[in-house]
Amino acid sequence: MAKEERIEELIRALPADLKRELADFAEFLLKKHAARRKKRLSLDWAGGLKEYRNQYTSLELQKKSLEWWGD
Repeated sequence: MAKEERIEELIRALPADLKRELADFAEFLLKKHAARRKKRLSLDWAGGLKEYRNQYTSLELQKKSLEWWGD
């Protein structure tokens, strides 16, 4: 039996009040999923270490930033 068929069978077996609760939960899950997909990556950190570009190589700067972040 396919998953969808099993889910439909389970839904049919539920009493009416639980079907309403299940519908509410399904709507919640869809909204939650849609909200996750709409988030854009924030790049407000870009260029935050540019003052150090003449002091360190990119690899050194990467290591330093990890050190600073750990403090």
